[in-house]
Amino acid sequence: MKVQRVIQTELLDCALEYPVVTVLGPRQSGKTTLVQMAFPEKAYRLLEDPDVRRIATEDPRSFLSECPDGAIIDEVQRVPSLLSYIQGIVDADDTPGKFILTGSHQPELHQAVSQTLAGRTAVLSLLPFSFRELLHYRKRWDVFHLCCSGSFPRLHARKLKPQRFYAGYLQTYVERDVRSLVNIKDLGRFQAFIRLLAGRVGQIVNYSALSNDVGVSSTTIKTWIDVLKASFVVFELQPYFENIRKRVMKSPKIYFTDVGMVCYLLGIHSADQLSRDPLRGGLYENIIILEVLKNRLNNGQCPNLFFYRDSHGNEVDLIIRDGRKLQPVEIKSAETFTPDFIKGIRNFRDTTGDKCGSGVVVYNGKEEYHFKGIHILNPLRHGGFDLHA
Repeated sequence: MKVQRVIQTELLDCALEYPVVTVLGPRQSGKTTLVQMAFPEKAYRLLEDPDVRRIATEDPRSFLSECPDGAIIDEVQRVPSLLSYIQGIVDADDTPGKFILTGSHQPELHQAVSQTLAGRTAVLSLLPFSFRELLHYRKRWDVFHLCCSGSFPRLHARKLKPQRFYAGYLQTYVERDVRSLVNIKDLGRFQAFIRLLAGRVGQIVNYSALSNDVGVSSTTIKTWIDVLKASFVVFELQPYFENIRKRVMKSPKIYFTDVGMVCYLLGIHSADQLSRDPLRGGLYENIIILEVLKNRLNNGQCPNLFFYRDSHGNEVDLIIRDGRKLQPVEIKSAETFTPDFIKGIRNFRDTTGDKCGSGVVVYNGKEEYHFKGIHILNPLRHGGFDLHA
């Protein structure tokens, strides 16, 4: 079953305005299926194919001339020099939606696009299935089962076993992409590093501690994290400290773009096992923040997501910024709400004044209501993940 992705509406709208639309995202996130469903009549060229890549590299003008009405060019980062020729074509004929590009390596493609196609392309990011998209496969999801299952489309479309899928994914894609971006002499240490990173999900990045545990330099740890970000394996949540006088934390937190991968790396294979694991809170936080991120990306919005923590231990798990408005979101894996859950939100309100929204507590319970003006809900049961400010 092919699922129409939520982002398709934004993709089609962008193709009505820009001659080029670029879709970035991790491997296996469904980029090819998305663009082919959205543009079924458009010529398709896959640059992972060695023969296609050779022609595109050796004779780019001839390669592009075979598609006078434009084309879908998949994994365009494999031949970044094509972008200069595409620039010349769309400068001469800026028909909207002429070229649809996809790519999996963020830094190379982002740099090339920003330099070569600035003002000529819209850029979208596609992550694995959102909760709303997963409802096509199951009408109700237990959050811990969802964490263990993961969200990659192929997992659900083909009913694959998560452990086998992630073992292959890490070997085939992550390790290969890592080696293409940086020279790793000891792959075993990198494998140990990514497992340690999974065990620190939702925590402030401590390069020195990771360096000591893995046995490599802090510089190497930073490089490896940059590579994982570049391959869309992890993302950083930056701290919010704009116009706040109190001393606040200024290091980012790390989350994974698929919680199923975290569970695999940690050896967690069932919802029951996860519900009793000490890391359940961090994984629950990861999946909620990830769903908010997907919701914003799928609607063409800038993420504008942060967390807050000051030197006195006051913190809020997620801050959503829309313009000047800030929405604080506290995330708890508990099934029962307690008044302690709102302490961080109330402190943040006092600190930021009228810029602060009413606040939201996301928890794993069944009821939805308001407590002292703060919305208490479980997005998996009520209303989705549009927790805007």
